[in-house]
Amino acid sequence: MELSLTMIISVLAALPLIICLVLIYFKGMEYVIVNQRWIFVCLFLLPLSAVYDVFYFIRNWVVFKLSSAPKLHSQRVQDIQSQVKKWKSDQSGQLMCTGRPGWQTISLRVAKYKQTHRKIFINLVDILEVDTERQVMKVEPLATMGQITAMLNPLGWTLPVLPELDDLTVGGLIMGVGIESSSHKYGLFQHVCVSFELVLADGSVVQCSEDKNPELFYSVPWSYGTIGFLVSAEIKIVPAKKFVRLEYKPVHCFDDVYNVFAECSKEAQKNEFVEGLMYSENEAVIMTGQLTDDAQQDKINSIGNFWKPWFFKHVEGFLKSGPAVEYIPLRHYYHRHSRSIFWEIQDIVPFGNHPIFRYLLGWLTPPKVSLLKLTQGEVIRELYEKKHVVQDMLVPLKDMKSSLMCFHDEMNMYPLWLCPFVLPSVPGMVHPSGNQEELYVDIGAYGNPKNPDFHFRDTTRKVEEHVRKVNGFQMLYADSYLTRDEFREMFDHSLYDKQRKKLNCEGAFPEVYDKINKSARH
Repeated sequence: MELSLTMIISVLAALPLIICLVLIYFKGMEYVIVNQRWIFVCLFLLPLSAVYDVFYFIRNWVVFKLSSAPKLHSQRVQDIQSQVKKWKSDQSGQLMCTGRPGWQTISLRVAKYKQTHRKIFINLVDILEVDTERQVMKVEPLATMGQITAMLNPLGWTLPVLPELDDLTVGGLIMGVGIESSSHKYGLFQHVCVSFELVLADGSVVQCSEDKNPELFYSVPWSYGTIGFLVSAEIKIVPAKKFVRLEYKPVHCFDDVYNVFAECSKEAQKNEFVEGLMYSENEAVIMTGQLTDDAQQDKINSIGNFWKPWFFKHVEGFLKSGPAVEYIPLRHYYHRHSRSIFWEIQDIVPFGNHPIFRYLLGWLTPPKVSLLKLTQGEVIRELYEKKHVVQDMLVPLKDMKSSLMCFHDEMNMYPLWLCPFVLPSVPGMVHPSGNQEELYVDIGAYGNPKNPDFHFRDTTRKVEEHVRKVNGFQMLYADSYLTRDEFREMFDHSLYDKQRKKLNCEGAFPEVYDKINKSARH
């Protein structure tokens, strides 16, 4: 049933692309396709995205009621083992990767390497168990953040770190990276994971945790599926409350942006959530939040309702109106940027925040990022590549000011997302340069740079150079122009290399660099 649905969605989602190709045949229509993309998004992708969401809501509810997911998990894992063993017996010389189509991922880039690798199909999409006594939940790698909050929050529980967008998957957040406004207290998504279950290159299944196979456990995050196939994970859960008391603190001076943000980030006991949105070189709104069951009724703001303004636009208003406090329902807070895909939607549907659009069609938003990718075509893909930036750079908090100056000088694009996180000194590809945990900040840049000298490759190279110089890290979902040596300088490969050799990964999986460098992607 899931396979047939995927096929139907693929065919339906391809209709706008077919129409685009027909229109391109006629002179002058390329301009319409690139600059008036909202026509195709509103007519095709929004309804299709809604159908997709309804189906998976019903499916997940049925699976939960029947408790069928745990019963099917072993069977699904055995199927993956069989595929790997078949690959091994074929001796084809191909490297392995997941069979999930590249367009289904959140990254804007399509994985070119999947065209030449042996695809291992993984159908692991469910929540397996919620154990409130141990305070952990067990999930399969394709379970999403939207799925998890819908399950946990009504039960009175939540994840310590619950990354923003609904469609982000557990596997992507572990094998790649996940961060949220609670990360200054708990670390990255990988740091709230208790154990991993993987299928290795020989087809065997192995469990790993801090106590059992710890070197493998610490090697999995950031490995991008190049050590084994993740088939389940145990993640910590913590008690939830009904609301987030969110305080908005507007600042109007570059130095104050850093000072207020750093002060709030260091108060992990006081602030459950810390986030900043920077709207210009000297203006930002810093937000701090605390979980609470009590709320002032006149200050409750259900920001997730489809008729509400986009969250980043709502926050921008406090630059003029001044400091304020609101009480936001917990799940609304967790997915506050989902409807507008942070602020990317304004380039796709420019009038999407207009009240008329919100009340009439807001319930259909956002379009699925996967469907946007599937239907964008080469013309739009090349345009995005040359004129559009989607990057997250992780830098030490002490280097935040110089990093913001670098972003401004090289790209001059706003808003910027500021999210603090604590980076513990544990083994793996990403850790502080010293032997003690350290506060970092994620600077997220999404949109069209206004610097007239912007050049997608040269500008990214300059920002990457700055990040390497301050011992920072680049999130790997976006374009990377690092050389192999520079990549190895940025990320510690010592434990990773040791595990790949021990588990005979060299002939089974590509290295991380070979999956994220520019030539491996469109």
